[in-house]
Amino acid sequence: MLKEQETAEGKPKDDATMLLNHKEAINFIVAHPDYVVTLTIWSIEDTHSLLIKDLGVDRNIRQRRVGISGTNYKPLDNEHQICDALNEMCMLINKKENIFEKALLALVLLSYPQAFNDGNKRTARIVSNALLIAHGYCPLSFRTVDSIEYKKAMLIFYEQNNINPFKEIFKSQFESAIKTYF
Repeated sequence: MLKEQETAEGKPKDDATMLLNHKEAINFIVAHPDYVVTLTIWSIEDTHSLLIKDLGVDRNIRQRRVGISGTNYKPLDNEHQICDALNEMCMLINKKENIFEKALLALVLLSYPQAFNDGNKRTARIVSNALLIAHGYCPLSFRTVDSIEYKKAMLIFYEQNNINPFKEIFKSQFESAIKTYF
C-alpha cells in the first residue's frame, strides 16, 4: 500500500489515508530535521495537518469540548487556555537539554490538553520522533507495546500526573528500536 498507494482489500479507506499521512509526516521530518528543534505551536499544528489530511478532521486548535472515554479526566475546553498550555509546554521542552527528556515530555504533554479534535496522540508521537531524529537518534514505533498498557499509562498521567509508567514504556521502546534496527 505504501508503494502503490492502494487500499488493502477489506480495509477502510481512512486506515490507508492515515498510514499514507504518517508516511508523509515522517518523510517531512526526515527531510527537515531542524523543523522542531525549537518547538512551536505552529510546528505542532503543521505536523497535525499532515497527519489528518483528507480524514475530515478540523485543522488547528479545537474550539469545542472533547472527552476521553474511560476516564474522569476533562481536557481544557477553551481555545485560549489550550494555546496557553501549548505555549508553556513548548517553553518547557525548549529549555530542556536532554533530548530523551524533551521527546518524552513532548509525547505526554502534547497529548494531555487534547488540543485537536482528533489526532492528538499521533501528533505527539510524530513530534516526539521528530525531536529524536533532529538530534541523531532513531524514532520509536510503539509497535511492541500492548495498546491497553499504552492507554493505561496515558490515563495514569492524565489523572494523576504520574509520568513513570509512560517513561517505562518510552525506555523499553527505545531499547527495542536499538535492538531491532542496529
